[in-house]
Amino acid sequence: MISLRKKKDFTAEVFTSSMNDIMFFLMLFFIIISTLLNPSMIRVSLPNSRNSQTLQKKEINLTMTKEKVYYVNNMQVPFDALEAQLKKELTHSPDAFIMLRFDNSLPIQDLVNVLSLGNRLNSKMIIATAKTR
Repeated sequence: MISLRKKKDFTAEVFTSSMNDIMFFLMLFFIIISTLLNPSMIRVSLPNSRNSQTLQKKEINLTMTKEKVYYVNNMQVPFDALEAQLKKELTHSPDAFIMLRFDNSLPIQDLVNVLSLGNRLNSKMIIATAKTR
């Protein structure tokens, strides 16, 4: 008996239509993770300085935006509760210093108000600046 049907050759195929979706989600995942790794995500325009110094000690970030919104370690805190929050952070790590990140368009009185809080807490405070080129 003779077979009248043609033999179909098996060919291996790789469907890559879903590969674009997978790559998009991986890229999105890595972008989100990389922004979470940045310790200071609040954007402020720092004052300029010719000299810079890097410190390797534990720091507490205190940021004030040009809208006068305060953040302690990326957590929004009203000015009334700022002293209590800083005191709480300093009890967790007593040798830490407070890194002040203030927008350069703010009046000096806002900086003085925060410095007086630090003076009452008897803490070390450092003003962050952007290095001029």
